[in-house]
Amino acid sequence: MKAAFSFSFPAWLVAVLVFLSSTTVFAGGEPKLSEGKFTVINPENIQIVRDQWGVPHIFGKTDAEVAYGYAWAIGEDMFAVMQELLMAGKGMAARYMGAEGAKRDFMSHVLGSEELVKKQYESTISEDFKKYLNGYVQGINAYALAHADEILVRKAFPVTSYDVLRSFVFAQSAVSGAIGPISKAIDGSYDKLEVPLGSNAFAFNSHKTTDGSSILLINPHQPVEGPFSWYEAHLCSEEGLNIHGASFPGGTSIFLGSNENLGWAHTFNDMDLVDVFKLEMHPKKKGYYKFDGEWLKLEKRPVTLHVKVKKWLPVIPVRMKTYVSKYGTTLKSKNKEFYSIKFPANEDARSPEQIYRMNKARNFTEFNEAIHMHATPRYNIVYADRFDTIMYCNYAKVPERNEGYDWKNVVPGNTSKTLWTKVHPLDFMPTYINPDCGYVFNTNNDPFNATCAENNNLDKSKYPSYMGFEPGNNSRAFRFMELISQYNQVSLDDVKRIKFDKSYPGCGTFLESVDYLNYLDPKDYPDISELMVMMRKWNRSVDKSDENATIFLLTFQYIFDKLHVSNETFGRTLDVSEDLYVEAVRKTKEHLMTYFGRLNVKLGDIQRHVRGTADYPLSGFPDALSANYSQPIEDGKFKPYVADSYVQFVQYKKDGSMVLETLHPFGASSKPDSKHYTDQMEIYANQQTKKMTLNREEIFKNAEKVYHPK
Repeated sequence: MKAAFSFSFPAWLVAVLVFLSSTTVFAGGEPKLSEGKFTVINPENIQIVRDQWGVPHIFGKTDAEVAYGYAWAIGEDMFAVMQELLMAGKGMAARYMGAEGAKRDFMSHVLGSEELVKKQYESTISEDFKKYLNGYVQGINAYALAHADEILVRKAFPVTSYDVLRSFVFAQSAVSGAIGPISKAIDGSYDKLEVPLGSNAFAFNSHKTTDGSSILLINPHQPVEGPFSWYEAHLCSEEGLNIHGASFPGGTSIFLGSNENLGWAHTFNDMDLVDVFKLEMHPKKKGYYKFDGEWLKLEKRPVTLHVKVKKWLPVIPVRMKTYVSKYGTTLKSKNKEFYSIKFPANEDARSPEQIYRMNKARNFTEFNEAIHMHATPRYNIVYADRFDTIMYCNYAKVPERNEGYDWKNVVPGNTSKTLWTKVHPLDFMPTYINPDCGYVFNTNNDPFNATCAENNNLDKSKYPSYMGFEPGNNSRAFRFMELISQYNQVSLDDVKRIKFDKSYPGCGTFLESVDYLNYLDPKDYPDISELMVMMRKWNRSVDKSDENATIFLLTFQYIFDKLHVSNETFGRTLDVSEDLYVEAVRKTKEHLMTYFGRLNVKLGDIQRHVRGTADYPLSGFPDALSANYSQPIEDGKFKPYVADSYVQFVQYKKDGSMVLETLHPFGASSKPDSKHYTDQMEIYANQQTKKMTLNREEIFKNAEKVYHPK
């Protein structure tokens, strides 16, 4: 294996080996991936241009060549992170991560991604996307061939198109919310997975802009590091690709971004996409369950996990059992009950193709056709284009269910009345196109407040109650409405001010739910009276210079820990007893005196943007437009784990020109020895942006480095 991955091969031989590896038969005996069908890509035909920020701009004649270069560039910057998702898709995470990875491998098996991809690859994936995907796979394998020392699990290579599709099924199932219910079913208890953290997105057309332009804000709030962080790139081919944006490491195309004509953002929605069914098992006949009055036999579906225990020991095989019922994947819980889990995300392997078609769209008609593949399980879409069209779509694959059941909880698995077979068509989902007032927005609030006036917003009562819409507005939605009401029309600078706003709204569910605590008399608690007064004086600023915000943050971090809730609670209501509040304020005082020796501590002194030796004060709070969800680090300080994980401002001007500005929390590379590991941190902490472009001539003129991926 080491010899095969050496640096000594000439370029032509490496290309041949990459091609052969991309068509290798699976170890489990799966069919070959159309061997001999695809062109061997010559890396000499691809140029990777690194700009001053290290962001890759990838140029090639064909889309497949660009896909090759894109995979190579991700490898250069985030190969270890990229492999995490690939290993989970292949069911090989336990070989590297041990017991923690075994959970991912088991999940991959439960999802049935291997069988799904084998079934759908030839029948549902288009030939042009297969070609694109094969180019991407060749790029991954080429990088692995040239950088054997960076491979985490050698058996994971070579990668195939099947593997990449399987990794998408894994990721899409995770964002669908499937992992929580599956885990609960195994544990013998069940409740819905907590809502993941979200995003901001705004779109304005000429009715709302000062100069008649269209403006789009793309602002996901995802983890700032790891497999669900963002990788920024620009893809450009002579076959129509010319898009700048971001994807998860391991993504085959740009997941959210903009091309010369249009752009789109995604925000998370809380649609109920996963159902759990409790089977009625035969009292005596083992392995049989009741369905429509008949006793049917569960199909056994065992899996062997290969788990790394110690570095110096071989992997240990661990055999586990799962089953299949009419509802799909079935698990036996610790209390010997059987649950089936069914959801649309593991029933369609075309999600990466849909994203590719969105990348290629040249106008709203083509974009709309792409999203009507309806292959991706969820994510709201906020869209704008140079032709003055804006849209908000509450995009999701929601099952068409029988309304006679409580779908928020476990439903009976013994009747065809609960066995749904279709999802609601995309045209049924709440959608707004060019509302009269000229803007749409979403901050993970419900889709029935997406634009200005009530008569422009849709009626929630017209939709089934089981769909799982968000419960009204969060603090970001309230604050956006406060701010936008101050403008008859907005400029790009106005949109930036709104996005980087550092205040909570005057009204908001969380702050209102705990406001009664401000009416406690500080005189009754002389040991913490000063802090209670500071808390009362807090003007809801989340600026890094604010001292009262520090008291609030520490107090409620402690309360959340005691109540076993997460930072996401900042977007909801909370009931806090007087005793717990007083206890939390005392702990806040203890924390500040222990680590800082004083009570007056600026938010930016305790909330830091840290990586390597770089360390900057940071504004922002959970569920603020300047989003920042922090976790403790050393010396009594905090750093973000979820925040403004990528920011893009796009403006399509009436004269045909385009403004493109972006921002990343850290930099283009996750490798500590790269100068682009931390080079965006200072402008990020100062809420500034960097100017980008889709113009080839300008990109080459200002290039830091131009090279071929080899």
